[in-house]
Amino acid sequence: MSADPHPISLRDPSLHANRELSQLDFNFRVLAQAQDPSVPLLERLRYLCISCTNLDEFFEIRAGAVRHAVELNLPHGVDGMDPSLLLGRIHDRAAELVSAQYRCFYEELRPALADEGIRLLQREQWTSEQRAWLREYFVNEIMPVLSPLGLDPAHPFPKILNKSLNVVVLLEGRDAFGREGHLAIVRAPRSLPRIIRLPDADGDGDAFHDFVFLSSVLSAFVDELFPGMHVKGAHQFRVTRNSELIVDEDDVDNLALALRDELLGRGYLRAVRLEIDEHCPRDVVDLLLANFDLPGNAVYKINGPVNLNRVVQVYDLVKRPDLKFRPFQPRVPQDMDAMFDLIRQGDVLLHHPFDAFTPVLELIRQAAEDPDVLAIKQTLYRTGPESPIVEHLIQAARNGKDVTVVVELRARFDEEANLRLADRLQDAGVQVVYGVVGYKTHAKMLLVVRREGPLLRRYVHLGTGNYHSGTARAYTDFSLMTADPAIGNDVHLIFQQLSGLAAPLTLARLLQSPFTLHQGVLDRIAREAAHAQAGKPARIVAKMNALNEPQVVRALYEASRAGVDIDLVVRGACGLRPGLPGVSERIRVRSVVGRFLEHHRIWWFANDGTPELFCSSADWLERNLLRRVETAFPILDPAIAHRVHREGLMNYLADNQNAWELHADGHYQRCTPADGEAAFSAQLALLDKLYA
Repeated sequence: MSADPHPISLRDPSLHANRELSQLDFNFRVLAQAQDPSVPLLERLRYLCISCTNLDEFFEIRAGAVRHAVELNLPHGVDGMDPSLLLGRIHDRAAELVSAQYRCFYEELRPALADEGIRLLQREQWTSEQRAWLREYFVNEIMPVLSPLGLDPAHPFPKILNKSLNVVVLLEGRDAFGREGHLAIVRAPRSLPRIIRLPDADGDGDAFHDFVFLSSVLSAFVDELFPGMHVKGAHQFRVTRNSELIVDEDDVDNLALALRDELLGRGYLRAVRLEIDEHCPRDVVDLLLANFDLPGNAVYKINGPVNLNRVVQVYDLVKRPDLKFRPFQPRVPQDMDAMFDLIRQGDVLLHHPFDAFTPVLELIRQAAEDPDVLAIKQTLYRTGPESPIVEHLIQAARNGKDVTVVVELRARFDEEANLRLADRLQDAGVQVVYGVVGYKTHAKMLLVVRREGPLLRRYVHLGTGNYHSGTARAYTDFSLMTADPAIGNDVHLIFQQLSGLAAPLTLARLLQSPFTLHQGVLDRIAREAAHAQAGKPARIVAKMNALNEPQVVRALYEASRAGVDIDLVVRGACGLRPGLPGVSERIRVRSVVGRFLEHHRIWWFANDGTPELFCSSADWLERNLLRRVETAFPILDPAIAHRVHREGLMNYLADNQNAWELHADGHYQRCTPADGEAAFSAQLALLDKLYA
């Protein structure tokens, strides 16, 4: 009997990278943008703050889930790592990231900003005039809204809001009631600015910009809050809490009401991390850990402001275009005055942010005003404040159109905004649907039904990104507008399913989670493997935000073994390990981090010379493929498919400036041009067309 040519079982947990640690690694790649001298200086500051904000969200969601698994003795993840061990690994890797963030700020960005006249002053740098101004500011603007709380039997430890700025004060002496001073807590209300701009002493507001952190001002003048007592020390701290809302959707009569109740307590859920001034005495740190019910590996000692991400305000306060990315004007079609005529002539592709989001807004606006439009149906996941889309939908309802909107109330961190949005739409007469219990509606779909003579025609917009004008200028996404009858009918059926009660659908063109999308991906990967085994050329090129679904990972490994060449562009966490002997030698994985957030999901299958190309709202994650309502839509027009393949896939495989290659051991290495090779950035290449 011959030996098994592939002795490694593809169900071996070691073949899967840990999702949490892979997600942390992504933030190192973001931080690398802040450390890159070729990036404009204020943009580097913004990248630093993005890495800090990402880390906050990581602890609020991912680390919170791991700690929950530890406490309940539950398994976590497909990589087989014990949750207790994982918590320790998370601490070590996160501590490494935090240390790198503060080094970047103090050793690179702060000195470089000072050279440009943008000074972020520490207490020892304040002049006597600045100190006097800040003391007056503290007394007049800050102290009136503070409520210091001494800790004694009559004053138990106060509730500390998630990610809020606080100062623990060490006191000596007795107060007016004869109480012995020990510790006090000063909480900084959210109403106070975290960055304070100092007045221009030189009278030349364009030359110098001086800023201080609120935390520095609190620490410097906290003695004003405790007259007659001696302040031995003041140490800032911040606690991060689990922010994942838990609503038993099968056990509530009104999802919106249940979410409103949960949101009231979100800021005070279980603590997962404590950040504190590194000079704080050990006994005080232990007291805080005990109060927040945290283990020792949940504390991060900080040399600087605990809320470093707040320095992003400087980006907006300083008007220095020379220190920011060059502005650009996205392309706008010339014939937007008649969107229905334009789409009827042929499919329309938009590549955001290089193509403007305006045609999507125009389609909805014209649908709202067109007397021949009978119905508008749309999904909304994130829209942003004061969304023109919402105004157009409300106007459509007032104009007598039948308007149905599927609002996903459980869009993380947008729950409150979406509740308000749903109320506004309902007040205007829009039929609002909250989706399907147990399945987030993450698909991006717009359907317009229009009477044209004796016929009804369906116009559709499908996208990889949200209906959000702001992110459309900051994220890379594809939009497809089409009047294809089969696609229109598929979208119609999905909306019927979401708003009513319908059996599983048979769709002609679209793949849909949680029904056909997962199996559709597996079938197409298996088809490439079969082509390779038959000696035919076989290739898969796919781009997404994250990848960890175990069956998809195994299918890709099997395809690699069969001889399929596979290129994956995965921005964030990747559970697949490329380049493993006997498993994934033919798989290459890269991540691209640049000016814009890479967000489109594109899948291309060679299919023996008849390529198939899909765009989608879904990543290859377990939640997207199995527990959400998602769509993947084919690009049928050959010219448009060629453009998506070129701009969205091959462009990124050629990047040697903003790309990082993932190695089998889990580390990422930044790509650089080979000898004699020209530097190439995928995003800059697309931007250059706009500047030309």
